[in-house]
Amino acid sequence: MGGGPTVLSMSRSGGYAARQIEYIEDNKGVVMDDYLKEALEITRAQAGVRVMSEEEIAAFIQKVAQGIKAVAEGETPVELDSGEMAVEARKSVKEKSVTCLECGKSFKILTKRHLASHGMTSAEYREKWGFKKDAPLVCKALQRERRKKMKDMKLWEKRRKVQASPV
Repeated sequence: MGGGPTVLSMSRSGGYAARQIEYIEDNKGVVMDDYLKEALEITRAQAGVRVMSEEEIAAFIQKVAQGIKAVAEGETPVELDSGEMAVEARKSVKEKSVTCLECGKSFKILTKRHLASHGMTSAEYREKWGFKKDAPLVCKALQRERRKKMKDMKLWEKRRKVQASPV
């Protein structure tokens, strides 16, 4: 992509998440190309709206810069193949959040109501983004918590007791 090393920093101050994306030019004074600068501006705005890890920021910058360059040069933007979509879908489900791949917002669970705001059902969303048909659209922590509650309730044992006792 041209330019020197990119340094990403995220800081918190005053209780509010203040995200800064800083870039440093190479020691040789090589100037970054315009596509990368535009991608950095877009990424800075996106990081201000939602929480992004350093890996996500780096990947986002690269993807946006390539897209801008392709559009500027009259090429068709690079489309994700199904393998890349599956990887992106897996990355959207994190420990404490699940990211909507349509709008980029983070939630604990992607509800029918939210997906309806994009004009989709959960089945259509799963199909479009390469999720398995039975994959829950819930963050890992909530999924684990629900599983533990169900195990603690032991409903299967209560059902056996009801079936075994004469009525």
